[in-house]
Amino acid sequence: MRTIGIIIKEERIAKNLKQSELATMVGVTQDSISLWEKDKRLPATQHIIDLCKIFNISADYLLGLVEEQAKK
Repeated sequence: MRTIGIIIKEERIAKNLKQSELATMVGVTQDSISLWEKDKRLPATQHIIDLCKIFNISADYLLGLVEEQAKK
């Protein structure tokens, strides 16, 4: 099963972003991104919204509720 951390990491890499760059875009520290990607912490609701906008994905996809992201 793909976790939120795995999806965040895959989407970040697909966008060719470093953890520090994504952290700046979301308004958190690089350590936060690292903890999210390792599934040691979960992003707050606002950060989930921000990640969905940055990655152009649905919250359902980010949260692992659907297997595939519908192409926009």
